[in-house]
Amino acid sequence: MCLSPVKGAKLILIFLFLGAVQSNALIVNLTDSKGTCLYAEWEMNFTITYETTNHTNKTRTIAVPDKVTHDGSSCGDDQNSAKIMIQFGFAVSWAVNFTKEASHYSIHDIVLSYNTSDSTAFPDAVAKGVHTVKNPENFTVPLDVIFKCNSVLTYNLTPVVQNYWGIHLQAFVQNGTVSKNEQVCEKDQTVTTVAPIIHTTAPSTTTTLTPTSTPTPTPTVGNYSIRNGNTTCLLATMGLQLNITEEKVPFIFNINPATTNFTGSCQPQSAQLRLNNSQIKYLDFIFAVKNEKRFYLKEVNVYMYLANGSAFNISNNNLSFWDAPLGSSYMCNKEQVLSVSRAFQINTFNLKVQPFNVTKGEYSTAEECAADSDLNFLIPVAVGVALGFLIIAVFISYMIGRRKSRTGYQSV
Repeated sequence: MCLSPVKGAKLILIFLFLGAVQSNALIVNLTDSKGTCLYAEWEMNFTITYETTNHTNKTRTIAVPDKVTHDGSSCGDDQNSAKIMIQFGFAVSWAVNFTKEASHYSIHDIVLSYNTSDSTAFPDAVAKGVHTVKNPENFTVPLDVIFKCNSVLTYNLTPVVQNYWGIHLQAFVQNGTVSKNEQVCEKDQTVTTVAPIIHTTAPSTTTTLTPTSTPTPTPTVGNYSIRNGNTTCLLATMGLQLNITEEKVPFIFNINPATTNFTGSCQPQSAQLRLNNSQIKYLDFIFAVKNEKRFYLKEVNVYMYLANGSAFNISNNNLSFWDAPLGSSYMCNKEQVLSVSRAFQINTFNLKVQPFNVTKGEYSTAEECAADSDLNFLIPVAVGVALGFLIIAVFISYMIGRRKSRTGYQSV
């Protein structure tokens, strides 16, 4: 929705409610006379622990609601800091500041304030009033570069745990256009095996991801759809099997659509489908438009837990799979292997996907993968060959029968 001007700039604040479980993604686009001057897209939540009147501790997790205000947000300039300020009603407010230097800008002073006098948000709280938690982290980003971080960044600042993920951010945008130059956060750059950073205990699971030496069954095909407002903007149907090589030990995991949540977003030049369940913190499929004529799968990001409690994290934004014309869908019924890295592959089954230009919530005509095209070509060829052999067999039988008939006449 478009909101009123703020200090000479216009703020566009969009909330996305997508998938089987509500997930609110904030997209902030501050503009001035030149165009966009600050762009930010991210998700966040906060877990707050407070004391109650019966002398016990209670924990509340606060996510971005559907209605917020933005008083105090501004683009900034060479002399003044830029800032984003978000208010979640009476109970919670959040702010981040940006300072411009000669060749870079810094992200700093991330401040969360919450009011325990709000009995709805903090029932039975003993200490009434406003509490403020300041995040000491300071990030430096070059000018004319967009900062990206799909991994979850967690900050445990007692009594508050702050989680941020799916971050696309550029302050002090030059010439009114968001840059195509990227700086990826450290956690997205490499494969790491670390202790889980969100769960204080091992995540409860119904399926265990373990080394395998026996054949794994074909995964169940899931149907996923993303909406932008009241309109379906992305469709995906696929069975997914994740293959991980961790220290040369293969792990194979089938994604069960019945226990998997999904969210996503749709932009004119990009679209995202994110899956998550008890073992997968996130599995992102990010699509892009190529030459204004075709779409393709450009990026895959995954963060998931292995059987030993460690975490597996990989990101690759230089892929080129599932290429098809805009206005069509991409289909591959045969098994495909997407090689994301040496240590991580995704096997897809009965795949059909359309991340752009969905009409009436239905798939458009599909462009088939080479494997399916070969199969469709081979079927009539095989039928033709079989018919040829049948004709030859009938002809041979006829000639043998005719020869026997002539032999019989000569005997008479």
